[in-house]
Order: sequence, then structure tokens, then C-alpha cells
Amino acid sequence: MTMGENRIAFLFPGQGAQEVGMGSELAEEYDIVNNFFERAEKILDLDLKRLCFEGPEYDLNLTENTQPALFVLSSAINRILNDNGIYPELVAGHSLGEYSALTAAGAIDFRSNLRLVRERGRAMEEALPAGLGSMAAIIGLDLAQVENICSHVNGVCEIANFNTPNQFVISGEKEAVSSAVERCKKEDARKVIDLPVSGPFHSSLMEPAVGRLEEALADVEIKDPDIPLVANVSAQKTSDSAEIKENLLRQLTSSIRWVETIENIADWGIDTFVEVGPGRVLKGLLLRIDRSLTCYNTRNPQELEEVLEELT
Repeated sequence: MTMGENRIAFLFPGQGAQEVGMGSELAEEYDIVNNFFERAEKILDLDLKRLCFEGPEYDLNLTENTQPALFVLSSAINRILNDNGIYPELVAGHSLGEYSALTAAGAIDFRSNLRLVRERGRAMEEALPAGLGSMAAIIGLDLAQVENICSHVNGVCEIANFNTPNQFVISGEKEAVSSAVERCKKEDARKVIDLPVSGPFHSSLMEPAVGRLEEALADVEIKDPDIPLVANVSAQKTSDSAEIKENLLRQLTSSIRWVETIENIADWGIDTFVEVGPGRVLKGLLLRIDRSLTCYNTRNPQELEEVLEELT
């Protein structure tokens, strides 16, 4: 925790937060960002820095590249915050962000986790042949409506993310998701967005990826974290390494319970959040869950300076 009176949680973004150019301004200002990318490139033999700073967008958006790219940048920003005396009381991450949160909390070392997220990305990409699964965001319907629609289409269509009280992500077989999207439009959803992802993440169709992730996890030492993690699959605090490992496996085929995660953290008395990584997706979700909470972004040097001024 910091010297001030703020009680702080760090939130780490997942896929969807990436964009070409991410981290480039921070790298000009902070050598540590370049150091993290250079370390990562040696570990993976992958030109991550160029991918993040210059693209091409298609390559950055490949799951097996997106996941390590986000992990490295979030880890670098976390280090800058720590070096300036800003530590959270709790950490949470959205999907892939849970891995960044675990390294920030001291549960998995950077090198092991970088290899792990690369393998996770590949396992997710290859769990189903390309084009057979899809995901879509549904905005403006309530939970009961979305659950009802998912249960009445032919094929696999499940709620993957509970992002806000009226924003959900559905995931499953392409035809089933398309059919659900049409029904959501008929029920006057405010917005329906097909997501540019390579598979039906956080659905039962990810089952083939579980065995691969389990193999990869067998080689990774997970310690009890120094800072409690609020897990996606339970929305509860955990500091137990065995439970964390189990949760990471369950997370592939389970829903991301983000609304409960934020509500629980707020109920535990934390009112200040820092989104540690590129984008501002999580801040947007947070304010739709509870407008009384404060959230800072860290996408560029200006935003990071504001965090350092306010919270140290």
C-alpha cells in the first residue's frame, strides 16, 4: 500500500486492450519498459517490441502474440508503479490479465509466466479449427434475457463474460452465436458487436485446451502470492497456490465473473483502482458497475504521471 489513505487494487487487462503503438511512448520515457521487452524477446525469440509499437495489426491480434504482448507491457508498468512505492492491497485481471496479476502478486515469476501465456495463447487458438467458433458482445439486455436466448438456440452458446450488469459476452459455435445475435437484436439490444477473436474463449468448447495448459502448468512453480488475487472463476480472494492453479485451468472453460469481482472488491473497502496496462476497457466497465469508484489508467507517460502524483 502507499503512504496515502487510498486503498488500492490493481486491475490487469486482457485481450481486446491491445492496439498497435501500445507502450511506445512509455518506452521513450522509461528504460524499464525497453528492458522488459528485451528480456521477453530473448525468452521467446519473438520480436514483441516491434509487434506492439509498429504492428502489423493482424500479427498483434493473433492470440499467441497478443497474450505475451499484453503480459509484458502490463508487467513493465506494474514495475514502474512498484518502483515508485505504489503497491496494491488486491490484484485482479480480466481473463489473460489474471496471469499478469499473478506475476505482480509474486505467485509466478516473469520468465515462467511469459512462456506460459504464449503456450496458453497457442492452446486457445488451436482448441477448435479456425472459423468454427466465435464470440459477440451484447450490450443493453439484462442477464435473464441473455441467458434465455442462449438456452434456446441450437448448438453451444454460453455466457463467457459478465462484464457489467447489462454487458455480456457470448461464446460458442459460430452458427449458435449468430443465431443468438439475431435474437438479441430482435429483443432490442442497444448494441451487438462481433468480437475479432480466433475462438470461442471461456466456453465449454475450450475443453481441448485444458490438457495442454495443464501440461504447461506442470513445469511452472506457483507460489502463494504476496498479495491476494481475486479470481475470475470465483470472484473471491485467494492466496493459495494450489487453488490458483486449479482456477487457471477452470478459467479456460468458465465465465469471467467481472461484475462480482468489482462489487466484492468495493465491498471489502477498496475505492481506488489502477488499470495496469494498455487501453481503458476495464475503467469503462468499472464505471458502469459502480460510478462512485475511482480508476486511473496507465496507457502513456501523462496518465502514469497522474497516478504517481495522486497515489504517492
